[in-house]
Amino acid sequence: FFSPGIYMAVEQKFREHGCLPDVVDVAPTDLAEVSYDSGVKCELGNVLTPTQVQNQPTVTWSTEPGVKYALVLTDPDAPSRKNPIRREWKHWVVVDIPGCDLAKGTVLAQYIGSGPPQGTGLHRYIFLVYKQQPSDVKFHEKVQVTSADGRANWKVQDFAAKYKLGKPVAGNFYQAEYDDYVPILYSKLK
Repeated sequence: FFSPGIYMAVEQKFREHGCLPDVVDVAPTDLAEVSYDSGVKCELGNVLTPTQVQNQPTVTWSTEPGVKYALVLTDPDAPSRKNPIRREWKHWVVVDIPGCDLAKGTVLAQYIGSGPPQGTGLHRYIFLVYKQQPSDVKFHEKVQVTSADGRANWKVQDFAAKYKLGKPVAGNFYQAEYDDYVPILYSKLK
């Protein structure tokens, strides 16, 4: 499964955009493919809009038979990259995913699209996939629906350490800044 060329490209982009070391100490070893129903894809730091990423994406990665995975989407730039006092903001967490079948996983934090505050510039939205070892890890987390409660000041590395998930096996990220969809998103947060 490991491809040195893909790893080098992922690592280079994670370093170039500061995802290393702001979010993880080691770059994912593979690329997660992330596609939105708006027709856009996440491509290692490309710029997308909150309007384009408002709905939960399709995410795929290289899998091993019989293995369960955990998927996280986090924003380390809350409320801004210059002043990340609420680093990180948890956008999505799904665990116990057999292969890439997100629908069969357990949602710990429902997907919330990008909602960077006006005037805060580009935020990074980072997808990380972890292999659950062992596959029957018991997650003891409060399930979060479409609410902002409990999402700020969350650290994916602490989550990974707590559940012994190791290093990310796949990842990707995009950047986004405020657009006219953000107030609509805020009105949906309970």
